[in-house]
Amino acid sequence: MTVIALLSVAPVVEGSMASEVAKAVAALDDFDVAYETNPMGTVIEADSTDELFAAAQAAHEAVDGDRVSTVLKIDDKRARDQRAREKVEAVETELGREAKRER
Repeated sequence: MTVIALLSVAPVVEGSMASEVAKAVAALDDFDVAYETNPMGTVIEADSTDELFAAAQAAHEAVDGDRVSTVLKIDDKRARDQRAREKVEAVETELGREAKRER
């Protein structure tokens, strides 16, 4: 089974959050997960929900601050394995092109 999630962890502060977000992303390295960070969060792939929740908790706890906001959206497809890249490729097949556009 592959579990795919979108994780967003950020301190509630004024100014740049980059150093704290970097701590959250770095915390994922201690787990058996694949991940890719984008401007809106980090997509994580794990073999189980247990591993996913443990990684998300570690990322949340890695951020310093009086207030931390964490959002976790999970796609737990149980009928078959599907990687995050496959989901994007399916959309690109329907579009007949890459699913991105540069300005």
